[in-house]
Amino acid sequence: MAEILDLTPTADNADDPPSPAVFERRRPRPRPRRLSLALFAAWGPGLVVMLADTDAGSLITAGQSGARWGYRMLLPQLLLIPVLYVVQETTVRLGIVTGQGHGSLIRERFGRWWALLSAGTLFVSAIGALLTEFAGVAGVGELFGVSPWVTIPVATAFLLAIALTGSYRRVERIGIAVGLAELAFIAAMFMSRPDPGSMIHGLGSLPVGQGSYLMLVAANVGAVIMPWMVFYQQGAVIDKRLPVTAIRRVRADTAVGAILTQVIMIAMLVAVAATVGRHHPGASLDTVGQISGALTPYLGRFGAAVLFGLGMLGAALVAALVSSLAGAWGLAEVFGWKHTLNERPSRRTAKFYITYTLTHVIGAVLVLASVDLVGLSVDVEVMNALLLPVVLGFLLALEARALPEQWRMRGPRKYLTWFLCLAVMGFGLYMIPSALGWA
Repeated sequence: MAEILDLTPTADNADDPPSPAVFERRRPRPRPRRLSLALFAAWGPGLVVMLADTDAGSLITAGQSGARWGYRMLLPQLLLIPVLYVVQETTVRLGIVTGQGHGSLIRERFGRWWALLSAGTLFVSAIGALLTEFAGVAGVGELFGVSPWVTIPVATAFLLAIALTGSYRRVERIGIAVGLAELAFIAAMFMSRPDPGSMIHGLGSLPVGQGSYLMLVAANVGAVIMPWMVFYQQGAVIDKRLPVTAIRRVRADTAVGAILTQVIMIAMLVAVAATVGRHHPGASLDTVGQISGALTPYLGRFGAAVLFGLGMLGAALVAALVSSLAGAWGLAEVFGWKHTLNERPSRRTAKFYITYTLTHVIGAVLVLASVDLVGLSVDVEVMNALLLPVVLGFLLALEARALPEQWRMRGPRKYLTWFLCLAVMGFGLYMIPSALGWA
């Protein structure tokens, strides 16, 4: 009864209108379900881009790390979590506060030619990423005796159909659902029965004096920080129409995604380190088939083929979706094309959708044509190594110039972000001589 009496007007004259405060008290309280939906409405771009970050190439790199160095590659994987977060958090602020994509901001602040250079190399990198993902899809199919001439066209049709749904939110939900198949690697990790004592010892054992170890650390950095991630998440928060008030929730989304993607990488590393790395250290694990075959004696057919194949398929598909969208968004921003997933193909969005389609078709044709994928992979590594310093350099410059003063980094946070980004850029440059065969 007390609550009812509190809502009754308390004016001395019954004919007097109740005060605004009374009306404020009369407003219905938000239901828990609505509050929960509002809380998570901004989530999605960080999760999907981070799940895409753990792509087929990244997982193969993690497998190689476990086979060659065991648990001694665990600490670098943990240290990459804050690096991932600060890079993508900067991207989020740029997208939401300015309302412009990465390519658009580069064109506006640095000129058309710099924007063309950035978008052109991004597009080539996106196709290179698609080659890796389609090769991963083909490898998973071959585990079960399915020809690439079946798996690649089916995967291509699936990815094209997703983009034609006319809704960014729907694309995002499908991408997250597909990417969560990567959680199968966590189950595989527990099936490998790693020794906790050896894991703790590996955390404190870093052979930084050995060039081969540093080279593999650099490869892991390149596998975790992808240039197209910057373009994708900045375009995604715009296409999702997120307001400035959502930045805190998007930061949480990005932080959870950064932790999740590294947990998956660690799961892959540990599963291989506890099995192949323990009994056959240094084994060559360059393809999906080689990793699955090496794990079979320890995890059985189910763990090595079904769980591993499911996780790899989810990783390859979500990465193919995100990298191709990043490439299409980047070109559209530079050339001023209408680009949004919230509209079905039309005359206004035709160039954007054609670009998105062409990336998949070119990638599928190259894989099915049995071109030298090893040589292409080397070229893609060189491209990413060169592109990463360019993209992160632009990202830091835009953060300092394109954002209003109140949204810029300052103090220790600024110096930490710059230090982490410069370290990543240095590792990217460190990879180039090896990728070119100079070392």
